[in-house]
Amino acid sequence: MAFAKDVGKVFFPLDEELALLPGTLTPHGHETLVRLSSWMPFAKAAQILADVMGIQVSKSLSQRYTEAAGAAYEELQNKAVEEIEREMPAVEAAGTERMQISADGAMVPLLHGVWAEVRTLVVGEILPVDEKRSAERGHARNLSYFSRKVRAEEFQRLALVEMYRRGVEKAKEVAAVMDGASWEQGFIDYHCPNAVRILDFPHAAEHINQVGEFVHGEKSETSRAWLKERLHTLKHEGPEELLLEIQEYQKKYPQTEILSSNLAYLEKRKAQMQYPCFRAQGWPIGSGSVESGNKLVVEARLKGAGMHWAGKNVNPMLSLRNIICSDRWQEEWPKIELRLRQQNRGHKKRLPQTKTPVFTIVDPVTHPKLDDKFIQTLAASVQQQENSDKPKKNPWRNFKHGKALYQPSDPPKI
Repeated sequence: MAFAKDVGKVFFPLDEELALLPGTLTPHGHETLVRLSSWMPFAKAAQILADVMGIQVSKSLSQRYTEAAGAAYEELQNKAVEEIEREMPAVEAAGTERMQISADGAMVPLLHGVWAEVRTLVVGEILPVDEKRSAERGHARNLSYFSRKVRAEEFQRLALVEMYRRGVEKAKEVAAVMDGASWEQGFIDYHCPNAVRILDFPHAAEHINQVGEFVHGEKSETSRAWLKERLHTLKHEGPEELLLEIQEYQKKYPQTEILSSNLAYLEKRKAQMQYPCFRAQGWPIGSGSVESGNKLVVEARLKGAGMHWAGKNVNPMLSLRNIICSDRWQEEWPKIELRLRQQNRGHKKRLPQTKTPVFTIVDPVTHPKLDDKFIQTLAASVQQQENSDKPKKNPWRNFKHGKALYQPSDPPKI
Protein backbone atom coordinates (compact mmCIF):
# COMPACT_ATOMS: atom_id res chain seq x y z
CA MET A 1 0.00 0.00 0.00
CA ALA A 2 1.03 3.65 -0.40
CA PHE A 3 2.03 5.75 2.59
CA ALA A 4 1.13 9.36 3.31
CA LYS A 5 4.01 11.76 2.90
CA ASP A 6 5.48 13.34 6.06
CA VAL A 7 4.29 16.95 6.21
CA GLY A 8 7.24 18.03 8.38
CA LYS A 9 7.12 20.63 11.16
CA VAL A 10 3.99 22.72 11.50
CA PHE A 11 3.02 25.55 13.86
CA PHE A 12 -0.15 25.69 15.87
CA PRO A 13 -1.78 29.10 15.34
CA LEU A 14 -2.47 29.58 19.05
CA ASP A 15 1.21 29.18 20.07
CA GLU A 16 1.87 32.92 20.05
CA GLU A 17 -1.53 33.81 21.45
CA LEU A 18 -0.88 31.53 24.43
CA ALA A 19 2.67 32.95 24.77
CA LEU A 20 4.23 29.50 24.50
CA LEU A 21 7.99 29.18 24.43
CA PRO A 22 9.88 27.08 21.89
CA GLY A 23 10.07 23.47 22.94
CA THR A 24 7.76 21.03 24.64
CA LEU A 25 7.27 22.58 28.09
CA THR A 26 4.66 25.00 29.35
CA PRO A 27 5.97 28.52 30.08
CA HIS A 28 5.91 27.83 33.82
CA GLY A 29 7.68 24.50 33.43
CA HIS A 30 10.24 26.09 31.11
CA GLU A 31 11.00 28.88 33.55
CA THR A 32 11.20 26.52 36.52
CA LEU A 33 13.65 24.24 34.73
CA VAL A 34 15.92 27.13 33.75
CA ARG A 35 15.76 28.60 37.23
CA LEU A 36 16.67 25.29 38.85
CA SER A 37 19.51 24.74 36.38
CA SER A 38 20.89 28.17 37.24
CA TRP A 39 21.31 27.00 40.85
CA MET A 40 22.42 23.38 40.43
CA PRO A 41 23.84 20.89 37.91
CA PHE A 42 21.61 20.13 34.93
CA ALA A 43 20.91 16.52 35.88
CA LYS A 44 19.95 17.50 39.43
CA ALA A 45 17.65 20.23 38.12
CA ALA A 46 15.88 17.72 35.88
CA GLN A 47 15.42 15.39 38.86
CA ILE A 48 14.00 18.15 41.08
CA LEU A 49 11.62 19.22 38.30
CA ALA A 50 10.29 15.67 38.08
CA ASP A 51 9.94 15.35 41.86
CA VAL A 52 8.20 18.69 42.39
CA MET A 53 6.18 19.20 39.20
CA GLY A 54 5.97 15.71 37.77
CA ILE A 55 7.64 16.82 34.51
CA GLN A 56 10.16 14.36 33.11
CA VAL A 57 13.03 15.91 31.16
CA SER A 58 16.54 14.81 30.32
CA LYS A 59 19.81 16.34 31.43
CA SER A 60 20.56 17.41 27.84
CA LEU A 61 17.21 19.19 27.51
CA SER A 62 17.81 20.95 30.83
CA GLN A 63 21.20 22.11 29.59
CA ARG A 64 19.89 23.17 26.18
CA TYR A 65 16.99 25.25 27.57
CA THR A 66 19.20 26.90 30.18
CA GLU A 67 21.99 27.83 27.81
CA ALA A 68 19.47 29.18 25.28
CA ALA A 69 17.85 31.37 27.94
CA GLY A 70 21.24 32.61 29.15
CA ALA A 71 22.38 33.37 25.62
CA ALA A 72 19.16 35.33 25.02
CA TYR A 73 19.75 37.48 28.10
CA GLU A 74 23.42 37.99 27.24
CA GLU A 75 22.33 39.22 23.81
CA LEU A 76 19.83 41.63 25.40
CA GLN A 77 22.53 43.10 27.64
CA ASN A 78 25.01 43.43 24.78
CA LYS A 79 22.43 45.32 22.74
CA ALA A 80 21.71 47.54 25.74
CA VAL A 81 25.41 48.43 25.92
CA GLU A 82 25.43 49.34 22.23
CA GLU A 83 22.36 51.53 22.73
CA ILE A 84 23.94 53.32 25.70
CA GLU A 85 27.13 53.96 23.73
CA ARG A 86 25.20 55.16 20.69
CA GLU A 87 22.54 57.34 22.29
CA MET A 88 24.12 58.19 25.67
CA PRO A 89 20.74 58.39 27.42
CA ALA A 90 20.38 60.10 30.77
CA VAL A 91 20.65 57.75 33.73
CA GLU A 92 17.13 56.89 34.88
CA ALA A 93 17.97 55.16 38.16
CA ALA A 94 17.95 57.48 41.15
CA GLY A 95 21.10 56.02 42.64
CA THR A 96 22.09 56.68 46.23
CA GLU A 97 24.36 59.23 47.83
CA ARG A 98 27.17 56.77 48.54
CA MET A 99 27.99 53.70 46.47
CA GLN A 100 30.76 51.13 46.33
CA ILE A 101 32.15 49.23 43.35
CA SER A 102 34.58 46.32 43.48
CA ALA A 103 35.93 44.08 40.73
CA ASP A 104 37.99 40.92 40.77
CA GLY A 105 38.68 37.74 38.81
CA ALA A 106 38.19 34.02 39.40
CA MET A 107 39.29 31.01 37.36
CA VAL A 108 36.86 28.46 35.91
CA PRO A 109 37.62 25.10 34.22
CA LEU A 110 36.99 24.72 30.49
CA LEU A 111 37.16 21.64 28.30
CA HIS A 112 40.48 19.93 27.57
CA GLY A 113 42.11 21.07 30.80
CA VAL A 114 42.01 24.78 29.99
CA TRP A 115 41.33 27.43 32.67
CA ALA A 116 39.87 30.86 31.97
CA GLU A 117 39.41 34.00 34.07
CA VAL A 118 35.93 35.28 34.81
CA ARG A 119 35.77 38.92 35.87
CA THR A 120 33.05 40.08 38.25
CA LEU A 121 31.81 43.54 39.20
CA VAL A 122 29.87 44.11 42.43
CA VAL A 123 27.88 47.30 42.98
CA GLY A 124 26.48 48.17 46.41
CA GLU A 125 25.11 50.98 48.50
CA ILE A 126 26.84 52.42 51.57
CA LEU A 127 24.82 53.85 54.43
CA PRO A 128 25.50 57.48 55.37
CA VAL A 129 27.78 58.06 58.33
CA ASP A 130 25.70 57.79 61.50
CA GLU A 131 27.15 57.18 64.95
CA LYS A 132 23.90 55.49 66.00
CA ARG A 133 24.47 52.83 63.36
CA SER A 134 28.19 52.36 63.93
CA ALA A 135 27.86 48.58 63.59
CA GLU A 136 26.60 48.98 60.00
CA ARG A 137 29.27 51.45 58.91
CA GLY A 138 31.48 50.39 56.08
CA HIS A 139 29.20 47.54 54.94
CA ALA A 140 27.69 47.51 51.46
CA ARG A 141 24.07 46.47 50.99
CA ASN A 142 21.76 45.83 48.00
CA LEU A 143 24.54 44.10 46.11
CA SER A 144 24.24 43.30 42.42
CA TYR A 145 26.63 41.40 40.16
CA PHE A 146 27.91 41.46 36.59
CA SER A 147 30.27 38.71 35.39
CA ARG A 148 31.80 37.82 32.03
CA LYS A 149 34.60 35.69 30.60
CA VAL A 150 36.16 38.35 28.39
CA ARG A 151 39.31 40.45 28.16
CA ALA A 152 39.69 43.31 30.64
CA GLU A 153 38.99 46.02 28.04
CA GLU A 154 35.82 44.31 26.86
CA PHE A 155 34.70 43.67 30.43
CA GLN A 156 34.86 47.32 31.41
CA ARG A 157 32.80 48.14 28.30
CA LEU A 158 30.13 45.47 28.86
CA ALA A 159 29.85 46.33 32.56
CA LEU A 160 28.42 49.66 31.46
CA VAL A 161 24.97 48.04 31.41
CA GLU A 162 25.08 47.33 35.16
CA MET A 163 26.74 50.63 36.10
CA TYR A 164 24.01 52.44 34.15
CA ARG A 165 21.21 50.34 35.63
CA ARG A 166 22.37 51.04 39.21
CA GLY A 167 22.76 54.77 38.57
CA VAL A 168 26.36 54.94 39.79
CA GLU A 169 26.82 58.07 37.72
CA LYS A 170 24.28 59.91 39.90
CA ALA A 171 25.85 58.96 43.22
CA LYS A 172 27.37 61.86 45.12
CA GLU A 173 30.28 59.71 46.31
CA VAL A 174 31.71 56.44 45.00
CA ALA A 175 34.37 54.28 46.60
CA ALA A 176 36.29 51.79 44.46
CA VAL A 177 37.65 49.08 46.74
CA MET A 178 39.99 46.90 44.68
CA ASP A 179 43.18 44.93 44.95
CA GLY A 180 46.26 46.12 43.13
CA ALA A 181 45.63 44.61 39.68
CA SER A 182 46.28 47.10 36.90
CA TRP A 183 43.15 46.16 34.93
CA GLU A 184 41.02 47.07 37.94
CA GLN A 185 42.56 50.54 38.08
CA GLY A 186 41.81 50.86 34.37
CA PHE A 187 38.22 49.90 35.13
CA ILE A 188 37.98 52.79 37.61
CA ASP A 189 39.51 55.20 35.10
CA TYR A 190 36.91 54.17 32.53
CA HIS A 191 33.77 54.37 34.69
CA CYS A 192 34.36 56.75 37.59
CA PRO A 193 37.84 58.34 37.65
CA ASN A 194 36.87 60.59 40.57
CA ALA A 195 36.04 57.66 42.86
CA VAL A 196 37.78 57.27 46.21
CA ARG A 197 40.33 54.52 45.52
CA ILE A 198 40.91 52.13 48.40
CA LEU A 199 43.40 49.28 48.33
CA ASP A 200 41.83 46.12 49.72
CA PHE A 201 43.23 45.83 53.26
CA PRO A 202 43.85 42.04 53.21
CA HIS A 203 45.68 42.48 49.90
CA ALA A 204 47.98 45.10 51.44
CA ALA A 205 48.51 42.75 54.39
CA GLU A 206 49.82 40.04 52.03
CA HIS A 207 52.62 42.30 50.81
CA ILE A 208 53.48 43.44 54.33
CA ASN A 209 53.57 39.81 55.49
CA GLN A 210 56.18 38.95 52.84
CA VAL A 211 58.43 41.66 54.29
CA GLY A 212 57.94 40.39 57.84
CA GLU A 213 58.68 36.77 56.92
CA PHE A 214 61.90 37.78 55.18
CA VAL A 215 63.12 39.83 58.14
CA HIS A 216 61.88 37.65 61.03
CA GLY A 217 61.61 34.19 59.52
CA GLU A 218 58.93 32.47 57.47
CA LYS A 219 55.86 31.48 59.54
CA SER A 220 57.66 32.22 62.76
CA GLU A 221 56.04 33.50 65.94
CA THR A 222 58.12 36.67 65.70
CA SER A 223 56.95 37.43 62.16
CA ARG A 224 53.30 36.81 63.10
CA ALA A 225 53.57 39.16 66.09
CA TRP A 226 55.33 41.76 63.93
CA LEU A 227 52.61 41.54 61.26
CA LYS A 228 49.78 41.87 63.78
CA GLU A 229 51.30 45.00 65.27
CA ARG A 230 52.05 46.61 61.89
CA LEU A 231 48.55 45.96 60.54
CA HIS A 232 47.02 47.54 63.65
CA THR A 233 49.20 50.60 63.09
CA LEU A 234 48.29 50.71 59.41
CA LYS A 235 44.54 50.53 60.10
CA HIS A 236 44.51 53.15 62.87
CA GLU A 237 47.43 55.46 62.05
CA GLY A 238 48.07 55.10 58.33
CA PRO A 239 50.96 53.80 56.20
CA GLU A 240 53.67 56.43 56.81
CA GLU A 241 55.43 54.77 59.76
CA LEU A 242 55.27 51.34 58.14
CA LEU A 243 56.77 52.56 54.86
CA LEU A 244 59.64 54.23 56.70
CA GLU A 245 60.41 50.96 58.50
CA ILE A 246 60.43 48.96 55.25
CA GLN A 247 62.73 51.58 53.70
CA GLU A 248 65.21 50.96 56.51
CA TYR A 249 65.04 47.22 55.84
CA GLN A 250 65.77 47.84 52.17
CA LYS A 251 68.82 49.94 53.04
CA LYS A 252 70.06 47.11 55.22
CA TYR A 253 69.45 44.50 52.47
CA PRO A 254 69.79 46.53 49.22
CA GLN A 255 70.05 43.51 46.91
CA THR A 256 66.89 41.79 48.15
CA GLU A 257 64.19 41.67 45.49
CA ILE A 258 61.38 40.77 47.88
CA LEU A 259 61.95 43.97 49.87
CA SER A 260 62.36 46.31 46.92
CA SER A 261 59.35 44.96 44.99
CA ASN A 262 56.97 45.07 47.97
CA LEU A 263 58.18 48.51 49.02
CA ALA A 264 57.63 49.84 45.48
CA TYR A 265 54.16 48.28 45.39
CA LEU A 266 53.08 49.84 48.70
CA GLU A 267 54.65 53.26 48.05
CA LYS A 268 52.82 53.50 44.73
CA ARG A 269 49.53 52.91 46.54
CA LYS A 270 50.17 55.07 49.59
CA ALA A 271 47.14 57.28 48.85
CA GLN A 272 44.96 54.15 48.68
CA MET A 273 46.06 53.02 52.15
CA GLN A 274 44.81 55.97 54.20
CA TYR A 275 42.64 53.59 56.18
CA PRO A 276 42.01 55.78 59.26
CA CYS A 277 40.56 58.47 56.98
CA PHE A 278 38.49 55.98 54.98
CA ARG A 279 37.05 54.38 58.11
CA ALA A 280 36.19 57.78 59.58
CA GLN A 281 34.25 58.55 56.38
CA GLY A 282 32.32 55.30 56.66
CA TRP A 283 33.90 53.54 53.69
CA PRO A 284 34.72 49.81 53.66
CA ILE A 285 38.43 49.01 53.49
CA GLY A 286 38.06 45.44 52.23
CA SER A 287 36.73 44.03 48.97
CA GLY A 288 34.99 41.12 50.67
CA SER A 289 31.83 41.75 48.66
CA VAL A 290 33.50 40.79 45.39
CA GLU A 291 35.48 37.96 47.00
CA SER A 292 32.23 36.44 48.21
CA GLY A 293 30.70 37.29 44.82
CA ASN A 294 33.34 35.15 43.12
CA LYS A 295 32.31 32.22 45.30
CA LEU A 296 28.56 32.81 45.18
CA VAL A 297 28.08 33.80 41.53
CA VAL A 298 30.91 32.04 39.72
CA GLU A 299 32.46 29.18 41.62
CA ALA A 300 29.31 27.78 43.25
CA ARG A 301 27.85 26.90 39.84
CA LEU A 302 30.75 26.74 37.38
CA LYS A 303 33.44 25.15 39.49
CA GLY A 304 31.75 22.02 40.81
CA ALA A 305 33.36 18.59 40.97
CA GLY A 306 33.99 17.23 37.49
CA MET A 307 32.68 20.31 35.69
CA HIS A 308 34.34 21.45 32.47
CA TRP A 309 32.60 24.07 30.34
CA ALA A 310 32.62 24.83 26.66
CA GLY A 311 33.87 28.40 26.34
CA LYS A 312 30.76 29.60 24.49
CA ASN A 313 28.49 28.43 27.32
CA VAL A 314 30.21 30.25 30.18
CA ASN A 315 28.79 33.74 29.60
CA PRO A 316 25.17 32.53 29.12
CA MET A 317 25.36 30.77 32.48
CA LEU A 318 26.99 33.81 34.10
CA SER A 319 24.18 35.99 32.75
CA LEU A 320 21.62 33.87 34.58
CA ARG A 321 23.77 33.64 37.71
CA ASN A 322 24.00 37.44 37.84
CA ILE A 323 20.25 38.00 37.95
CA ILE A 324 19.45 35.07 40.23
CA CYS A 325 22.14 36.01 42.78
CA SER A 326 21.09 39.67 42.60
CA ASP A 327 17.47 38.70 43.44
CA ARG A 328 16.25 40.06 40.11
CA TRP A 329 14.80 36.91 38.54
CA GLN A 330 11.17 38.07 38.62
CA GLU A 331 12.19 41.35 37.02
CA GLU A 332 14.33 39.94 34.22
CA TRP A 333 12.75 36.59 33.26
CA PRO A 334 9.85 38.19 31.29
CA LYS A 335 12.49 39.88 29.10
CA ILE A 336 14.14 36.50 28.47
CA GLU A 337 10.77 34.93 27.62
CA LEU A 338 10.01 37.69 25.14
CA ARG A 339 13.40 37.33 23.50
CA LEU A 340 13.00 33.55 23.17
CA ARG A 341 9.60 33.99 21.51
CA GLN A 342 11.03 36.60 19.15
CA GLN A 343 13.83 34.25 18.18
CA ASN A 344 11.32 31.45 17.58
CA ARG A 345 9.14 33.73 15.47
CA GLY A 346 12.14 34.68 13.36
CA HIS A 347 12.95 31.00 12.92
CA LYS A 348 9.44 30.34 11.63
CA LYS A 349 9.73 33.11 9.04
CA ARG A 350 12.98 31.64 7.72
CA LEU A 351 11.42 28.24 7.10
CA PRO A 352 10.15 27.63 3.52
CA GLN A 353 6.41 28.20 3.34
CA THR A 354 5.39 25.49 0.84
CA LYS A 355 2.19 23.54 0.68
CA THR A 356 2.70 19.83 1.11
CA PRO A 357 0.27 17.60 -0.78
CA VAL A 358 -1.62 15.08 1.33
CA PHE A 359 -1.87 11.51 0.09
CA THR A 360 -4.46 9.07 1.32
CA ILE A 361 -3.38 5.69 2.60
CA VAL A 362 -5.00 3.07 0.38
CA ASP A 363 -5.32 -0.52 1.50
CA PRO A 364 -6.57 -2.98 -1.16
CA VAL A 365 -7.88 -5.26 1.57
CA THR A 366 -10.35 -2.67 2.80
CA HIS A 367 -10.95 -1.36 -0.73
CA PRO A 368 -11.34 -4.54 -2.86
CA LYS A 369 -12.65 -2.56 -5.83
CA LEU A 370 -9.29 -0.85 -6.26
CA ASP A 371 -7.22 -3.07 -8.54
CA ASP A 372 -3.44 -3.39 -8.73
CA LYS A 373 -3.24 -1.03 -11.70
CA PHE A 374 -4.78 1.81 -9.66
CA ILE A 375 -2.39 1.15 -6.75
CA GLN A 376 0.60 1.23 -9.12
CA THR A 377 -0.59 4.48 -10.68
CA LEU A 378 -0.98 6.10 -7.24
CA ALA A 379 2.44 4.89 -6.12
CA ALA A 380 3.98 6.29 -9.32
CA SER A 381 2.41 9.70 -8.64
CA VAL A 382 3.86 9.70 -5.12
CA GLN A 383 7.31 8.85 -6.48
CA GLN A 384 7.00 11.57 -9.13
CA GLN A 385 6.12 14.16 -6.45
CA GLU A 386 9.09 13.10 -4.31
CA ASN A 387 11.44 13.38 -7.28
CA SER A 388 10.14 16.84 -8.10
CA ASP A 389 10.92 17.97 -4.54
CA LYS A 390 14.59 16.97 -4.87
CA PRO A 391 17.02 19.76 -5.78
CA LYS A 392 18.21 19.90 -9.36
CA LYS A 393 21.53 18.23 -10.01
CA ASN A 394 24.38 20.66 -10.34
CA PRO A 395 26.32 19.92 -13.58
CA TRP A 396 29.59 20.69 -11.77
CA ARG A 397 29.01 17.60 -9.66
CA ASN A 398 29.79 15.44 -12.69
CA PHE A 399 33.36 16.76 -12.62
CA LYS A 400 35.54 13.76 -11.75
CA HIS A 401 38.59 15.48 -10.21
CA GLY A 402 38.71 14.97 -6.47
CA LYS A 403 35.65 12.67 -6.42
CA ALA A 404 35.88 9.63 -4.20
CA LEU A 405 36.84 6.59 -6.24
CA TYR A 406 34.21 4.28 -4.80
CA GLN A 407 31.48 6.84 -4.09
CA PRO A 408 28.26 5.73 -5.86
CA SER A 409 26.86 8.35 -8.21
CA ASP A 410 23.26 7.59 -7.24
CA PRO A 411 21.81 6.09 -4.06
CA PRO A 412 20.98 2.39 -4.29
CA LYS A 413 17.41 1.60 -5.26
CA ILE A 414 15.40 -0.38 -2.71
